[in-house]
Amino acid sequence: MIDYPGRHIGVGPEDAGKRIDVFLGEIGKAASRSAAARLVEGGNVFVDGVPVRKRHVLAEGEQITVDMPPPEGCDLVPEDIPLDIRFEDEHMIVLSKQAGLVVHPAYGNWTGTLVHALLAHCGGDLGTMQGEDRPGIVHRLDKDTTGLMMVAKTDVAQVALSEAIKIRAIDRRYLSLVHGYIAPDSGLIDAPLARDPRDRMRMAVVESPSARQAVTTFNVLERFMAGKDDDGYTLVECKLYTGRTHQIRVHMAYTHHPVVGDQMYGRRKPKADRGLTRQFLHAYRLALDHPVTGEHLEFTDPLPSDLARVLDEIAPESMGRTAAGDEVLQALTDV
Repeated sequence: MIDYPGRHIGVGPEDAGKRIDVFLGEIGKAASRSAAARLVEGGNVFVDGVPVRKRHVLAEGEQITVDMPPPEGCDLVPEDIPLDIRFEDEHMIVLSKQAGLVVHPAYGNWTGTLVHALLAHCGGDLGTMQGEDRPGIVHRLDKDTTGLMMVAKTDVAQVALSEAIKIRAIDRRYLSLVHGYIAPDSGLIDAPLARDPRDRMRMAVVESPSARQAVTTFNVLERFMAGKDDDGYTLVECKLYTGRTHQIRVHMAYTHHPVVGDQMYGRRKPKADRGLTRQFLHAYRLALDHPVTGEHLEFTDPLPSDLARVLDEIAPESMGRTAAGDEVLQALTDV
């Protein structure tokens, strides 16, 4: 079995000693303990890559992978979902993902995903190396994160792109508006991530054997003064050196500068969030060498209208742009 980013669940000290079916029921991976037991007995649950029985008792540091089977009647079928394609050849696609679109089928989202849209667009011409339920997928964006993504149309391209991400040969950058005033013009956040022991649906900075290294760097682009309903804002460019689930959102919240509009890790104050009900996070830049031809490719994706609206609203409160901000925001204007 091939494991994929975001499908691992680390076992922390608070869960050591629990039976695996009890644990899966508690974290919402199954509707009940009996449903979790059926998953385990069906061979869909792996601990450190090995299938286990429902009587398995968890140990701290183990990695659980759940291969959640789709319900009957939910086989992958093409769906006519619009795609905003920026580049395409016989090997790969670069597209801009819209808000609200889940990347691949998973528990609770068996239809209406990017994968279904790709099947309609490409037919069977998609890489197969990530498994039958993830044709063409190389990396992911959260459901409500927008911006640039790569898709592989062949196995060769899929392997090459995945390896390029692993060795950090692909430049992926994000724009994010966060709460508060960030004083330094740049910074590095090196804080390991794992499932939040208090809420297993969330990620958190955790010092435990189950945590995985996560590194994010940021450059401040522009700062905004505080108003009566907020404590000001900072526009940042973030770059990932690892690709953990919710990484930027968790890291920024960890520094006490949560992403504006983030309904899971943010402050959830409508006025301070400027009416946003999704995180202000946009994958605006992608630069890579083509996985087959070697041609250098660079893409810039302007902010979608809902995020651009927020920047327009707070523009009168600007305290000025940094040199990095002048460069990045000019590049967005020139697209």
